[in-house]
Amino acid sequence: MDVKKYADTLAENAKRSQKKLRQITTDIKNAVLLRSAELLDNKRDEIKKANEMDLKLAEKKGYSKALLDRLTLNDKRIDGMIQVLKDVASLPDPVGEIISMWTRPNGLRVGQMRVPLGTVLIIYEARPNVTVEAASLCIKSSNAVILKGGSETINSNRVLVEILKTAAEDTGYPVESIQFVDTVDREAVNRLLTLDNFIDVVIPRGGESLIRTVAEKARMPVIKHYKGVCNLYIDSEADMEMALNIAFNSKVERPSVCNAIENLIVHKDISERFLPDIAYYYGKVGVEMRCDEVSYNILKDHPKAKDVEIVKAVEEDFYEEFLDLIIAVKVVENLDEAIDFIHKYGSNHSESIVTENYEKGMRFINEVDSSAVYINASTRFTDGNEFGLGAEMGISTDKLHVRGPMGLKELTIPKFIIFGNGQIRNNVGIPKDSSVEVNKDKCGI
Repeated sequence: MDVKKYADTLAENAKRSQKKLRQITTDIKNAVLLRSAELLDNKRDEIKKANEMDLKLAEKKGYSKALLDRLTLNDKRIDGMIQVLKDVASLPDPVGEIISMWTRPNGLRVGQMRVPLGTVLIIYEARPNVTVEAASLCIKSSNAVILKGGSETINSNRVLVEILKTAAEDTGYPVESIQFVDTVDREAVNRLLTLDNFIDVVIPRGGESLIRTVAEKARMPVIKHYKGVCNLYIDSEADMEMALNIAFNSKVERPSVCNAIENLIVHKDISERFLPDIAYYYGKVGVEMRCDEVSYNILKDHPKAKDVEIVKAVEEDFYEEFLDLIIAVKVVENLDEAIDFIHKYGSNHSESIVTENYEKGMRFINEVDSSAVYINASTRFTDGNEFGLGAEMGISTDKLHVRGPMGLKELTIPKFIIFGNGQIRNNVGIPKDSSVEVNKDKCGI
């Protein structure tokens, strides 16, 4: 196979479908989503059989348990994909929404309307359910999509894409708007990243090395987050039971994902009460605590910490995205030091404060520069579905176009629309005599 030609064909087909997508109604978009949900339910055995093939290959390659978990498609996760499709179908269609409208003194009505980005290339690793999530959002937002999953889930993704395409055929949706990179040859991605005349934006989801590689090679805009070094700060005025629950959930509920906390920051005034208790609970599930000097001295001989592995942290630990049952711990003097710590070591993803002090909470909200900032809640909620977006294309830590989980509206952009009734600028119209002066500025404005 000529990989470059193959990639060109994928991109050209996606681009060509945009004309049809601009004519597709909301009813048809909802129909393909709901039909996809039906087919996923009907083809569970086929999906799980393909996924078993991927898992066996991954086990042979020695993948970690955390990564194998991300690869797995069981009935619960198939149910989750079905629910995503139904949720996205139930959401308002953002395409064509008039964001604003105003009237100028000359009578021109100027407004902004949401339109699709165009063709979206999404490159992702591990989780095959991203195939359905990404496709569902692109379908509802009238974007063409090119899906490039990891080689470790190619069998699972192949079946899921066939289901989506079948649903498109059944409902009159443009099948060519759903493209799948059905090869593990990396040259296909390298070629796609050069095709900025066909692809409007690329969204990489995966490890930091993948995202940096895409950002370096892509000729089109890249919406990205390099890693999820999320932080939780336990304030001196925190409710202790709430703090323990949030600290446990944010790390343990699913440690292999980007919205799990990697750094636990604790105010000095409650450190001797809080740290032994959280160490006790972390010890029950095998969390390793990498502690700064203060927290290490508190925990090293404490009876509540006897079952947890405690090691002295090094500077690099606070920058690390562990994606595992490991957490770095820092004791701070005050809120200012906590915020400074987050700005130094965090990745602008998700941060949370546990406090009963309203002013401290609002300072945290206002001063922490991340895509999602919480008061008294787990960072594990940074997720498109949990935010009511139906699903997400990814979580952006960029500052242009969008930050945080990317849902339907984030897959559209505004364009100006102008309604007039014959207005002309500076009353320079059809010349009535030779005395008319014409502005000959280079820009023609």
